[in-house]
Amino acid sequence: MNIKPLADRVVIKMVEAEETTKSGIILAGSAKEKPQVAEIIAVGPGGVVDGKEVVMTVKPGDKVITSKYSGTEVKCDGVEYTIVRQSDILAIVE
Repeated sequence: MNIKPLADRVVIKMVEAEETTKSGIILAGSAKEKPQVAEIIAVGPGGVVDGKEVVMTVKPGDKVITSKYSGTEVKCDGVEYTIVRQSDILAIVE
């Protein structure tokens, strides 16, 4: 099954958080922060949203930083994705 976002929405998959620190300390599950870096899986077509023209500036494969608690989490074929608006994406990681 594929997820095809509508309007200015973007489907992202969170990048796994580091399990060890740079100094080699292994983090417990409760000590890990929710990751904010994600990979874009699919992008909606853009268009007119709330009376304003929205041009999509991100593309599948981009790594992005999102707002910490934004979006709607969905599970498809056992994989967790988050659907966010393009405006919830704060930056592209290069």
